Amino acid sequence: MVATPVDRATRERLFAGLGALVGIVATGLLVGGLIGAGAHMPLLVAPIGAAAVLLFAVPASPMAQPWAAIGGNLVSAVVGVTVMRLGLDPMLSAGLAVGGAICAMALLRCLHPPGGAVALTAVLGGPVIHGLGYGFVIAPVGVGTLLLLAMAWGFHQLSGHSYPHSAKHIANPPQPLPGDFSRADLRQAIEQYPDMLDVDFADLEEVLLAAEHNAAVRRGGAMPG
Repeated sequence: MVATPVDRATRERLFAGLGALVGIVATGLLVGGLIGAGAHMPLLVAPIGAAAVLLFAVPASPMAQPWAAIGGNLVSAVVGVTVMRLGLDPMLSAGLAVGGAICAMALLRCLHPPGGAVALTAVLGGPVIHGLGYGFVIAPVGVGTLLLLAMAWGFHQLSGHSYPHSAKHIANPPQPLPGDFSRADLRQAIEQYPDMLDVDFADLEEVLLAAEHNAAVRRGGAMPG
């Protein structure tokens, strides 16, 4: 019996949960070993848990790629600490930190949703986090992100996933027919689409080409090779 896409997604994400369990435990222990068990700082911060969801469960997402995770978390930490040091009203600081982090990540092309939580933690994390100052950027955020990335990379090597992700090309693709869409058509359709799509252009192109190929084979009455 062939597994449906829903069955496959559920199985993959249950396995990803196991990977995240091991990854988070190992990251926390390694951070503790690197900075010392007696250090007055948290070994893990909540945004690392959010990052684990992306890195282990949706490794093909552009927001889960290494530059997105590293750059997004680090720049957001810098923004958050900078806003915290201004000494503004906590709610205003929270808004400035998260909004500033989003803008910085967008400019640096490293949009990573947990980055917003990193910036918020820098502002609202309490005396221990505030006392770290810009050290918060290095540990626990920077060290924790790098270690979690290493865990995710090892997990995906074992599970056979492409990480860092790259589009998998169809073997022996058919020659395009006159009515087939072109790259320019696809780019124009994406630009005209009213919402932002969290999918890599090459992945979308490969899936649509595969669907078009399967439809052509079905219409021709042959089975795909």
